[in-house]
Amino acid sequence: MTLVTATSALAALCARLARETYVTVDTEFMRDRTYWPKLCLVQVAGAREAAAIDPLAPGLDLAPLLELMAEERVLKVFHACRQDLEIFWLLMKGRVPSPIYDTQVAAMVCGFGEEVAYDTLVQKLAKARLDKSFRFTDWSRRPLSAAQIAYALSDVTHLRTIYEELSRRVQAAGRASWVEEELARISDPAQFEQPPEEAWRRLRVRSRDRRFLAVVQKLAAWRERAAQARDLPRQKVLRDDLLLEIAAHRPRTVEELRGHERISLDRTSALEVIAAINEALALPEAQLPELEETPEPPRGIGPLVDMLKVLLKLRCEEAEVAQRMVASASDLEAIALDDEAPVPALSGWRREIFGEAALALKHGRIALAVRDRRPVVVELARPP
Repeated sequence: MTLVTATSALAALCARLARETYVTVDTEFMRDRTYWPKLCLVQVAGAREAAAIDPLAPGLDLAPLLELMAEERVLKVFHACRQDLEIFWLLMKGRVPSPIYDTQVAAMVCGFGEEVAYDTLVQKLAKARLDKSFRFTDWSRRPLSAAQIAYALSDVTHLRTIYEELSRRVQAAGRASWVEEELARISDPAQFEQPPEEAWRRLRVRSRDRRFLAVVQKLAAWRERAAQARDLPRQKVLRDDLLLEIAAHRPRTVEELRGHERISLDRTSALEVIAAINEALALPEAQLPELEETPEPPRGIGPLVDMLKVLLKLRCEEAEVAQRMVASASDLEAIALDDEAPVPALSGWRREIFGEAALALKHGRIALAVRDRRPVVVELARPP
């Protein structure tokens, strides 16, 4: 089994792979004790060879690999690529591998269900079974055994067969544009940006008091920057519940902050927290953040949304495409409220599969019924 630990060997490998039409790619990383993902292994495969690259090897320069990831003439094939792309986004300083192909997306377009797992595709398309004995391996520990490397490489060797079969099915079904549209969305580098000032929106905040929200915003931004600088998980810097507790009490001095028995921060952190609170309290009224009011849906919309969910399931089963590719729960609510809602389900191929039928159901041109114990769509006679 090939384990690349030297820059010269990596450069030679990537030079060979750069002549391929496509390469399959996977990563192994750890993130439970850090803010940033710790890359532990990269697996790549071309038509005739596969190799594991050890980013933790002393002196190894990943530049040849990053050049391969940026090579526009070589398609990079992943499965469920979001986390892989985030890792390369960090390594490539704001860029992502291009062009890419995600077999999970292709599988959802080909009727394999929602977020189909890699091992499922290995069984169904590659006619093989994965050894799951190393699924929970600590990939940061060295040395790696031959069995671990073999296990890791299976994530890119079977992927070749899976990609070729799914690509064929997608083309045969005339759905290549569907895949391309989704790939453009998931490979947008902007989605990996994490502005500290927006970190507060991930918190479950019940109060709409704008001054309270300002304190939460400043504290969450401080925590985000501290977590990034120290490479620690956010919760290790300051737990969500404690952050909200501090925002509610708004201590103005370090001594007052340390008076809360559940809160334990070093003096530097405590000073920074107090500075963040005071900054929030000094903001002019016009600069205070606010949460948008969620309007109460009109009476009867709930049952209509439920009916649209059934219709979505029926139409997606008929078209053999995953529901998540067509419409989200919020899309259904938007359609129930507005015939011209700006949602993907009402445009392009999604409208053909579901959007037109959704509007027809909403306006009584079709109905849902049960025949032979199966739900069906029924055309209704139009009034003369």
